[in-house]
Amino acid sequence: MRHGKKFNHLGRKPAHRKAVLRNMANSLIAHKRISTTLAKAKALQKFVEPLITKAKTDSTHSRRMVFKYLSDKMAINSLFNEISNKVSDREGGYTRILKTGYRAGDNAEMCFIELVDYNETYTTTKDTKKKRSRRGKKKVEATTEAPKTEAATPAKEEVKEEAPKAEAAEPAKVEATTEEPKEEAPKAEAKPKKEKKEEKSEDKGDVEKQEE
Repeated sequence: MRHGKKFNHLGRKPAHRKAVLRNMANSLIAHKRISTTLAKAKALQKFVEPLITKAKTDSTHSRRMVFKYLSDKMAINSLFNEISNKVSDREGGYTRILKTGYRAGDNAEMCFIELVDYNETYTTTKDTKKKRSRRGKKKVEATTEAPKTEAATPAKEEVKEEAPKAEAAEPAKVEATTEEPKEEAPKAEAKPKKEKKEEKSEDKGDVEKQEE
């Protein structure tokens, strides 16, 4: 009977079951994708994902805890050095199961189990397509309209600053025109002075003639 059966024993004794999951986890870490039966893949998913979560904290204690389950130094190095950096932004769900059909011999259900971040076809499609809600669109439109009003106001201020410059240039021309007649006026006054000098010289000449 199956009373109290909380996980799949895979038809093996405990030592054999642990050895199978250990070898499958090492192969998954090394190759990033393996083909197996659906029952083994589901059991492996529960076995390997907690180990990947522990690998995010690279410390001596976490390395020893993961080594207790994997017993492979090469798998430990690739898990802590490579996979942990690739999966650092993900909070869970590190593996994916893809069903491939049934096996020819015993009609067992087969599948692929892979690390999510190492599948290039799925990751590229997710990066290109971005889901946006209606509220998100309104926020984007509000942010795009704000800079337009800010850019329009400085243009008006520049026009206001240029207007006084044109007014200041006009009085300069008026002053130049008013100063020109002032320079001509002394010239007109200078001529009569010469005539007076000539009259004085003529008067002196008349006086000299009379004395003679």
